[in-house]
Amino acid sequence: MFSHVMIGVNDIDTSKKFYDAILGALGHAPGQIDPKGRCVYMTKTGIFILTKPINGEPACHGNGTTIGFAAETPALADAWHEAGLVNGGTACEDAPGIRPGPAFDLYLAYLRDPDGNKMCALHRVAK
Repeated sequence: MFSHVMIGVNDIDTSKKFYDAILGALGHAPGQIDPKGRCVYMTKTGIFILTKPINGEPACHGNGTTIGFAAETPALADAWHEAGLVNGGTACEDAPGIRPGPAFDLYLAYLRDPDGNKMCALHRVAK
Protein backbone atom coordinates (compact mmCIF):
# COMPACT_ATOMS: atom_id res chain seq x y z
CA MET A 1 0.00 0.00 0.00
CA PHE A 2 2.76 2.48 0.85
CA SER A 3 5.64 3.44 -1.41
CA HIS A 4 7.58 5.41 1.18
CA VAL A 5 7.55 7.13 4.54
CA MET A 6 9.39 10.41 5.07
CA ILE A 7 9.90 12.10 8.43
CA GLY A 8 11.32 15.47 9.32
CA VAL A 9 14.42 15.61 11.50
CA ASN A 10 16.50 18.49 12.80
CA ASP A 11 19.96 16.91 12.54
CA ILE A 12 20.52 14.41 9.72
CA ASP A 13 23.76 13.05 11.23
CA THR A 14 22.24 12.43 14.68
CA SER A 15 19.15 10.85 13.16
CA LYS A 16 21.19 8.73 10.72
CA LYS A 17 23.19 7.32 13.65
CA PHE A 18 19.95 6.41 15.47
CA TYR A 19 18.20 4.89 12.42
CA ASP A 20 21.32 3.08 11.18
CA ALA A 21 21.44 1.40 14.61
CA ILE A 22 17.76 0.43 14.94
CA LEU A 23 17.29 -0.57 11.32
CA GLY A 24 20.66 -2.36 11.34
CA ALA A 25 19.37 -4.44 14.27
CA LEU A 26 16.59 -5.61 11.92
CA GLY A 27 19.07 -6.47 9.15
CA HIS A 28 18.80 -3.33 6.99
CA ALA A 29 21.75 -1.55 5.40
CA PRO A 30 22.80 1.91 6.62
CA GLY A 31 21.03 4.87 5.05
CA GLN A 32 22.59 6.72 2.13
CA ILE A 33 22.74 10.50 1.88
CA ASP A 34 21.23 11.67 -1.42
CA PRO A 35 22.22 14.81 -3.37
CA LYS A 36 19.57 16.85 -1.49
CA GLY A 37 21.08 15.89 1.90
CA ARG A 38 18.31 13.46 2.82
CA CYS A 39 19.07 10.06 4.34
CA VAL A 40 17.41 7.25 2.40
CA TYR A 41 16.85 3.61 3.43
CA MET A 42 15.79 1.45 0.46
CA THR A 43 14.29 -2.04 0.70
CA LYS A 44 12.50 -4.34 -1.75
CA THR A 45 9.16 -3.28 -0.27
CA GLY A 46 9.55 0.43 0.40
CA ILE A 47 11.63 3.48 1.21
CA PHE A 48 12.16 5.29 4.51
CA ILE A 49 13.56 8.84 4.28
CA LEU A 50 14.89 11.34 6.81
CA THR A 51 14.83 15.00 5.76
CA LYS A 52 15.08 18.48 7.15
CA PRO A 53 11.71 20.15 6.58
CA ILE A 54 11.55 21.81 3.16
CA ASN A 55 9.88 24.92 4.61
CA GLY A 56 12.91 25.63 6.84
CA GLU A 57 10.91 25.33 10.06
CA PRO A 58 12.10 22.97 12.84
CA ALA A 59 11.01 19.35 12.56
CA CYS A 60 8.49 18.17 15.13
CA HIS A 61 6.81 14.84 15.82
CA GLY A 62 3.20 14.09 15.00
CA ASN A 63 0.98 13.64 18.05
CA GLY A 64 -0.69 10.27 17.60
CA THR A 65 1.71 9.20 14.86
CA THR A 66 3.67 5.93 15.08
CA ILE A 67 5.85 4.38 12.40
CA GLY A 68 6.21 0.61 12.71
CA PHE A 69 9.04 -1.59 11.49
CA ALA A 70 8.58 -5.34 11.03
CA ALA A 71 10.72 -7.57 13.24
CA GLU A 72 11.10 -11.24 12.29
CA THR A 73 11.46 -12.32 15.93
CA PRO A 74 10.93 -10.91 19.43
CA ALA A 75 14.72 -11.06 19.89
CA LEU A 76 15.18 -8.74 16.90
CA ALA A 77 12.58 -6.35 18.34
CA ASP A 78 14.54 -6.34 21.61
CA ALA A 79 17.83 -5.71 19.74
CA TRP A 80 16.10 -2.87 17.83
CA HIS A 81 14.95 -1.33 21.13
CA GLU A 82 18.35 -1.62 22.78
CA ALA A 83 20.13 -0.17 19.72
CA GLY A 84 17.78 2.79 19.84
CA LEU A 85 18.37 3.45 23.54
CA VAL A 86 22.14 3.35 23.04
CA ASN A 87 21.97 5.71 20.05
CA GLY A 88 19.93 8.64 21.32
CA GLY A 89 16.41 7.21 21.53
CA THR A 90 14.18 7.14 24.58
CA ALA A 91 11.81 4.44 25.73
CA CYS A 92 8.09 5.13 25.59
CA GLU A 93 4.88 3.15 26.12
CA ASP A 94 5.22 -0.12 28.02
CA ALA A 95 8.41 -2.18 28.06
CA PRO A 96 8.93 -4.45 25.04
CA GLY A 97 6.69 -7.48 25.23
CA ILE A 98 3.60 -9.33 24.09
CA ARG A 99 0.29 -7.49 23.73
CA PRO A 100 -2.62 -9.96 23.44
CA GLY A 101 -5.09 -9.50 20.61
CA PRO A 102 -8.29 -11.24 19.53
CA ALA A 103 -6.87 -12.78 16.34
CA PHE A 104 -3.15 -12.81 17.11
CA ASP A 105 -0.73 -11.51 19.69
CA LEU A 106 1.83 -8.82 18.93
CA TYR A 107 5.31 -8.43 20.35
CA LEU A 108 5.88 -4.67 20.44
CA ALA A 109 8.80 -2.41 21.35
CA TYR A 110 8.44 1.40 21.29
CA LEU A 111 10.97 4.24 21.13
CA ARG A 112 11.07 7.93 20.45
CA ASP A 113 13.83 9.05 18.10
CA PRO A 114 16.08 12.07 18.85
CA ASP A 115 13.37 14.42 17.44
CA GLY A 116 10.51 12.81 19.38
CA ASN A 117 9.06 10.74 16.52
CA LYS A 118 7.43 7.56 17.87
CA MET A 119 8.72 4.30 16.39
CA CYS A 120 7.70 0.70 16.96
CA ALA A 121 9.20 -2.70 16.20
CA LEU A 122 6.40 -5.25 15.68
CA HIS A 123 6.45 -9.03 15.52
CA ARG A 124 3.23 -11.03 15.00
CA VAL A 125 3.23 -13.92 17.45
CA ALA A 126 1.68 -17.20 16.24
CA LYS A 127 -1.09 -18.53 18.51
